[in-house]
Formats: sequence, C-alpha cells, structure tokens
Amino acid sequence: MTTNSSALHSLDGHIILAGAGKMGGAMLMGWLAGGLDPTRVVVLDPYLSDEIKALTAKGVRLNPDVHEIGKVAALILAVKPQMFAEVGPTLRAIVGDSLVVSIMAGTTIAGIAKACGGKIVRAMPNTPAAIGRGITVAVAASDVTSGQGDLTDALLRATGSVEWVEDESLIDAVTAVSGSGPAYVFLLAEEMARAGIAAGLPPELAMKLARETVSGSGELLRQSDLDAATLRKNVTSPGGTTAAALGVLMAEDGFEPLLTKAIAAAAARSRELAK
Repeated sequence: MTTNSSALHSLDGHIILAGAGKMGGAMLMGWLAGGLDPTRVVVLDPYLSDEIKALTAKGVRLNPDVHEIGKVAALILAVKPQMFAEVGPTLRAIVGDSLVVSIMAGTTIAGIAKACGGKIVRAMPNTPAAIGRGITVAVAASDVTSGQGDLTDALLRATGSVEWVEDESLIDAVTAVSGSGPAYVFLLAEEMARAGIAAGLPPELAMKLARETVSGSGELLRQSDLDAATLRKNVTSPGGTTAAALGVLMAEDGFEPLLTKAIAAAAARSRELAK
C-alpha cells in the first residue's frame, strides 16, 4: 500500500465511524486535523463524549438514521469486540461493497465479512494515536482495491505511522506488542516511581523522575539511529550503578522471560477473542 493523503480530500462518500471511544475519538480528531471535511463524517455511538458532541458545530453528523447517511466511502469499526456480534449486522445495510476498516482486537476478516460484509482491512493501532504518535499495523483482504488501500492508509496515518503486512495471523502478535504495549510502558513508569518512593524519594519527585525518564528515553530511541541494545549499553558503565540494576533485570528470572510470557498471554487472548 502507498501513502496518499489526498485520499482524505477527494472522498466519494462519507466516512462512518462506529464507536467513538478513546481510540475511535482519537482517530476522528486526527482526520479532522488532517483536513478531512467534517460534513463527510458520520459518528454512530450511543454514548458520546461532550468533546464528540461539540463537533456538530463543525458539521459532523451524530447518530442519524442509517438509511439517511447516503453513500459510504468507508466504515471504521471501533466498537468493543464483545459488542460487534450485536452491532455488525445492523451495519450491513449501509456497507454494501464499501471499505470496512476494523480496529477491533481479536476480530478476524472472515468474522467481519460474515457479520456486515464489505471490503475489509483489519488494523491494530495504539493509544499514542491520541497525540499523533501512534503506530498501526494493517492487513487487507484480497478484494480490497488499491484506491481503498490508499484511503485506509490515509485514515490510519492521520494518527501516526502505518505498517502493512500480508499475513493476518501476525495481528495477534502485533496486538500483544504495540496494541497493548503502551500499558507495559505506563506500568514501567508506575513501578519506577513506586520503587523511587521506597528508596526514599518524595512521591511527587519520584513520579516526575519516572515520567520524564520514560518519555525522554522513548524520544531518544525514536530519534536515534542506534538500536535499543546499543543505547542501553551506552548508559551502562562496567561495575557502575546501572550495571547493578541490570544485573537484576536481566537475570534468568528477570525482565526478558517475564515480558516474553506477558506478550504471549496477550497474543493468546487475542486469538481467543477471535473464537
């Protein structure tokens, strides 16, 4: 797939967002910031935040009768996977052969096709999409056209970077690494702060040190040409304080086997949801 930002400015139909929670809402804000005409957007969600409701002033339509929507360029499925069995069939009437982009964890292309039809792309974004720094991995069904692929890429790229794969089975591992990954990073900051307090730091200072260290290190990793292992080694002086800490974290029962087990559990749960 190729990037085509102009796809957002030359739509033949409407973008329908089914589910405007944290992720769906973040994507919507990204589209509008990227220049998508608000009058081309329809949001379907019975529980709308005040922020989403305020978008009516810009021309976004909220919860119209599905038969009054008009031509659909793309349906974005951002509902909870557990709700899709109920919601999916109600959308079939408006989908037809339109593009359907799903960001639901553990819901397969085959399952989506059975419930609501359409030309389907399955994608897994993550929550940094809310600040335009997310990453999404996507896989397209064989009948998705090049134009629909370009539109999908433009919609997803509005909230960060995009990678395409050809093997749908990889999405479970993607979900475990990047979809769930922000929670692992936040837990790291949380536990660094807790350990700092245990070491005698005032709570406010411990949290600030943890927050700034995690976010600053992430930005350094993003901007550096060096890989993570090299950056780690650059911080670590032989026999120093960092080496002492890494001796614990990199022990046989340390961070590596624990994180491997955690990601395997997340991937397994993603596969379970598909059933």
